[in-house]
Amino acid sequence: MKKLITTLRNIWSIEELRSKITYTLLLILIYVIGTHIVLPGIDPNILVDLQKNSKTSSGLLGLLDTFVGGSFNRASIFALGIMPYISASIFMQLMTILVPQISKIQKEGESGRKKINQWTRYLTVGVTAFQAVAYISFLTSQFNQALIPAYTPYFWTSTVIILTTGTLFVMWLGEKITDKGLGNGTSIVIMIGILARLPQAIYQEWTVRTAERGAGGLLIMMVEIVFLIAVIMGLIMLIQGTRKVPVNYAKQIVGNRQFGGARNFLPLKVNASGVMPIIFAQAILFLIAFITGLGKTTQSANFLNDHTNGWYMLIYSVAVIAFTFLYTALIFNPKQMAEDLKKSNGFIPGVKPGQPTADYIGTIMDRITLPGAVLLAVVGILPGLCQLAFVHMTQSFSTFFGGTSLLIMVGVILDTLQQIETQLLMRQYDGLMNSGRVQGRQSATTI
Repeated sequence: MKKLITTLRNIWSIEELRSKITYTLLLILIYVIGTHIVLPGIDPNILVDLQKNSKTSSGLLGLLDTFVGGSFNRASIFALGIMPYISASIFMQLMTILVPQISKIQKEGESGRKKINQWTRYLTVGVTAFQAVAYISFLTSQFNQALIPAYTPYFWTSTVIILTTGTLFVMWLGEKITDKGLGNGTSIVIMIGILARLPQAIYQEWTVRTAERGAGGLLIMMVEIVFLIAVIMGLIMLIQGTRKVPVNYAKQIVGNRQFGGARNFLPLKVNASGVMPIIFAQAILFLIAFITGLGKTTQSANFLNDHTNGWYMLIYSVAVIAFTFLYTALIFNPKQMAEDLKKSNGFIPGVKPGQPTADYIGTIMDRITLPGAVLLAVVGILPGLCQLAFVHMTQSFSTFFGGTSLLIMVGVILDTLQQIETQLLMRQYDGLMNSGRVQGRQSATTI
């Protein structure tokens, strides 16, 4: 406890770090307030009554509502959140891998990065406008009684403009947090949206457990919380897990100085693809659900929305494993790594430079990707497994035991703690941990 108090005191004593934390908290407060402002033309009182029978509790709509902190279901001005910007960013990232012309622009340095960022913003406007039209159709079908009749002629136009402006404003908040605040702004906005639902989920689970078994329900909930902590600890190990490949650097003598000759390691991430395989797998299943009739009482729709169904878990796991290998192959380039080692006079002991080094790195990456993909698939289906293991667990609480939500939360928290620790070590303070440094995700995609 004394160590914790000393660390907090050291953090607050650094003026730069204190200003970053304060600035970040202020922008987060603005975002949270915006998620509770209802769109013009909707009666908030009637909306609250209609939310009880809303279809946004599961499937794609439930996932979107989780990412935006419940503002999707509340019909707020930030209903779409920052997800259109995420979609545009993912698309542009894939284009930089698949399209050589865009890849060349990215390699131009700061000017290329600014150009791609500008294209991403333009694409965000188009994606947001498209999603806004779809969201309005959802509002008119699900919350039609909450619409104010006198405002109906202006509802479509004003809502598209407000939702697009709201997403751009949230994107701006995320960029400001990245520039002047603490951590990756886009990731923090998503994490805040996810954490905003945690108190309500805990309260609902508490209500269900105490109503069923009284003191026995309290014991079951304590077991659930202990299991949740164990899952988080295991997920931290998965995110930080690396295979260290030894690398030696040849000695060089320039003038009277000697360079190189050091022994280092090449860290290969067990989970190099991050959260992307889970997002892609969910997108595929949601697309199939829409095609086969999402929201209808068909057997296929119910099957794709039931996360406790065995066939759903099997198909979902296979999709996650397949996308893990696919995305890792797209973002991981062993040939480029071998060329970089050769240019820096580095070599792996017992392996010839050039193509043999690339083949060696690729083989190691394939071997560690398989267990990483399997563990990632297990994380993806954990919410359904927890609902089966803990009978009557609420779905809102089970989402925090795995899947995209838990991966994003753990990854963002690790990244933020790593930045705080870096600031402390720069000023010769002790780090956050005695056993070693905090390591972030350091993956190709930060979400």
